[in-house]
Amino acid sequence: MSESNRFLQRIAEGDILCAEGYLFELERRGYLQAGAFVPEVVSEHPEVVRQLHLEFVRAGSDVVEALTYYAHREKMKLVGREHELEPMNRQAIRIAKEVAEQTGILVAGNICNTNIFDPDDPESIAKVKDIFAEQMEWIVDEGVDFVIAETLPWQGESELALDAVVKTGLPAVVTLAIHKDGLTREGFQPADTCKALEDRGAAVVGLNCARGPDTMLPMLEGIAAKCTIPIAALPVPFRTHKDEPTFQSLTDPGHGHPEDGRPFPVNLDSHTCTRTDIGRFTAAAKKIGVKYFGVCCGAGPHHIRAMAEALGRHPEASKYSADMSKHYALGDFAAQLEQDRSFTGNL
Repeated sequence: MSESNRFLQRIAEGDILCAEGYLFELERRGYLQAGAFVPEVVSEHPEVVRQLHLEFVRAGSDVVEALTYYAHREKMKLVGREHELEPMNRQAIRIAKEVAEQTGILVAGNICNTNIFDPDDPESIAKVKDIFAEQMEWIVDEGVDFVIAETLPWQGESELALDAVVKTGLPAVVTLAIHKDGLTREGFQPADTCKALEDRGAAVVGLNCARGPDTMLPMLEGIAAKCTIPIAALPVPFRTHKDEPTFQSLTDPGHGHPEDGRPFPVNLDSHTCTRTDIGRFTAAAKKIGVKYFGVCCGAGPHHIRAMAEALGRHPEASKYSADMSKHYALGDFAAQLEQDRSFTGNL
């Protein structure tokens, strides 16, 4: 791994903020389908992807992450677009690079959970290796600063993803998705798996997706206590809690899906974190020692701005951060109006 790598230099100097959550945000905007969650928007509406990248950068992201999450062979089969696999991946990376170069920030490639990994099935393992290898070939060919391997529920799958990145010489950020039982799918403690990934060559390890701020934070403490490399924290912006620790397990009686009552994934609105929630999480995670921050599925630019401001930053979008002193009912508007009337009355 080159010591001159821009990503390694940046994270050695301080915190990095990486916006994610593109699939949920683009689904809300009507550009991809919930369920499949395949990023067809990259091919159909590249201008929308470009604009979303710009909005997240404006809100404070230090990284433009290419929208190749779920743009892999197994998922593309679901929508009958497997033949578009390579052009869609290359297009996503090129859009990300264009925005990164325009704004002067980092660009990341992305590989993710395959949903077919089975540690006891050699054929499954071979397929997963092939999925990661072909995506990494396009990532390297197009050129990025580092690669994010994310939302990985199995230690075995996370190791295969990391190996695919390490072979290229690019730095790897590897983040696990820890579900309701608090363990990897094999039954390992997240801290132990993160330590194994550190020993295997990861540049950054940590958690993303599945858990909201309150149920991710305790796990981050364990990881920070065991690992010596930078720790990543990218929760979903939903109010998970002890009894319902993941956004998949959240309930909302009477307001969930009509068939099973479950709000995941499209009826989660009432569980959404406020900007204050995200700011508090950011401050707490930084205190633990987290250096790589972000918000995953469900994030909007306002969440990223809240995180940036909690890190003491003032991104371009902070120009329009809330100022209730200007509100007609909550601020100084009435007093200012009276002062203006008094002034004009003396002219």
